[in-house]
Parts: sequence; structure tokens; C-alpha cells
Amino acid sequence: MADRIWSEGHPVREILHARRANRSLPGRREDPYKVGLAIEGGGLRGIVSAGMLVALEELGYSDAFDEVYTSSSGAMNGTYFILRDTWFPLSIYYDDLTTREFVDFGRVLRGRAPMNLDYLFDEVFVARKPLAYQKVITSPQRLHVMVTDVDAMKMVDVSDFHSPDDLKETLRASAWLPLATKGTTPFRGRCAVDGSVLQRHPFRTARSDGCTHILSLSTRPMTSVQRKNSLSNRMIAKYLDRLAPGLGSGYIEALGVYIEEDRPYLTRSRLQPEADPAVLDVAPMPGTPEVRRHESNFGVLLQGARSAYRALHVALEGKDVYVVPRLTVYR
Repeated sequence: MADRIWSEGHPVREILHARRANRSLPGRREDPYKVGLAIEGGGLRGIVSAGMLVALEELGYSDAFDEVYTSSSGAMNGTYFILRDTWFPLSIYYDDLTTREFVDFGRVLRGRAPMNLDYLFDEVFVARKPLAYQKVITSPQRLHVMVTDVDAMKMVDVSDFHSPDDLKETLRASAWLPLATKGTTPFRGRCAVDGSVLQRHPFRTARSDGCTHILSLSTRPMTSVQRKNSLSNRMIAKYLDRLAPGLGSGYIEALGVYIEEDRPYLTRSRLQPEADPAVLDVAPMPGTPEVRRHESNFGVLLQGARSAYRALHVALEGKDVYVVPRLTVYR
């Protein structure tokens, strides 16, 4: 399986193996490389990259990365990854985000947004699966969060956080999904929305930030087909243009770059990596059903996590596995 999809001698795989074997730690490297982890989100489809991060941690690769690049729901996943609490975000998707407390399309009839991010940030991150913002800020493994600055009409890479509240505000901005949330959200005195509106995948930021090796975690299956001008994308673009003229066309343009350039590039990276930087993309393997952006079915979400864990294991370890859920107790 690995030989047909991922190169056994891939340079990203080799540097991760070497750093794991040497017990290399962020901020105390003996090699000259800069290794980035790029985590795609996509609303509830973020459970896919969350499942991959659980596999990364359990296989002993967590300390192998110097920088963690994230956007949308991938930002939540990456934040917990830096804390080595990867089971928290995974369980959040099927325990906490499948309830009407989080998504209720009946709210639309009452003139409200269907998605309730207050519940996520003020209840889940505080009481249910506590998120230690200060530990993230002081971690030697640096977090990057992509945010769409609506006022400036550009994507910004945020990696220096002034305080826990600043990090919380940044994560909230990156998760502000068009249509699912209403209007824009404040971000450092500006207006912001989802970080993936003007750049679909954060591997591009990792590449421009000087990483020599990048492990890319993609949430759409390898064989999925996305149309730039689908009805849902046209609706999102029209909505974004109402927020700021030109933002919708920027969204469609970014989507076109993702479909026509990024996905072919990431596909080639699995077997024919370029040297500078070397990129290895991991995505759910052919035949895997795609998790929808607003998926609420427990079984579909769990299957998405299982397929993601399997793909990461095959890509980095070269051995196929059968993944079963496990139970544990959290107090």
C-alpha cells in the first residue's frame, strides 16, 4: 500500500524517523533543518486531521516538528497537538460538536447563525476539554494560525501571541466559517473570518516560511472531486462579497488555485517530492468517504477519524493497519 501511494524513501519520512530515533526536541536540534507540520481544517471535516495527529503522537513523532501551521478547525487541532492532548480535539468533534448546542440550523429561522462558537470557546475549551493557552504561547514548538483579515483583504499568518486572550481571539477568527457564522469577528481591532477563505491549505505558508521539510495533513480524500463553481461555493462567495466587495471573488480565486495547483502538487509530493522544500502530503486513501463540512453523524465522523489514523500510519510507517475505536476514562 505505501509503495503505491507514498515513497518509502521520502525525505520527509526520513527526517521524521531520524528525529524520532535521536529523540530530537524543538529548540534543541542537532540537524540544520526546519520541519513544518501543516494542518488543514474544513469545519467538521477537521476530524480527519485530528485523527492523523493522534497517530502522530502515538507513533512518537510529536517532537519532530519545529513549526505547526494551521487554519480553520485545523487550528484547534494544532493547538491541542502542541499541548500533546491530541485525544481532546478528536473527541470534541463527535462528543461536543454533534449537539444542537453547537450547530442548530433552526436558528436560521430566528435570524441567527447556525453555529455557536461561544459554546465551543467558553464551554468546551474551558470546562470540558480545557485548553491551556499560556502553555501554547510559551511552547518551543511554535504555532501559526491563518486568519483572513477582511479589512485588508488578505490572509495573515499569526504566530506571535500577546496573551491567552489574544490566542483565543485568533483561534476564534480562524474558525469563523462563512454562512455558518454571521458577519465577521473582531481580531486585533480588525474584522476577520475563517483563515482558509483566501488560502485553502496552510502548507503554502509553511513553504514560504522557509521550511526545508513539510508534512501536510489534508482532510479531503485523495480521489474526491471539488468543483470551483458549485452551488455552495457560489453561495459562500456571494455572502462574502456582501461582507466586503471582492472577498467573494478572492475566495473563488483561492479555491481555483487549490484545485488546479495545490492538489496536483500535493499528489505528486507523495511519490515524487521536490528537493526544496520536500513536502509529504497525507490524505485519506482512495475509497474513503468524504466527511462533510457540517457533518453531524457520529458514525461518519468516527469513520473519518479511523481512515485518517490508518492513512498516517501507512504513510510514515509503511504498514497498513486496521483501526478500531478504544475506550478510556477522562475525569
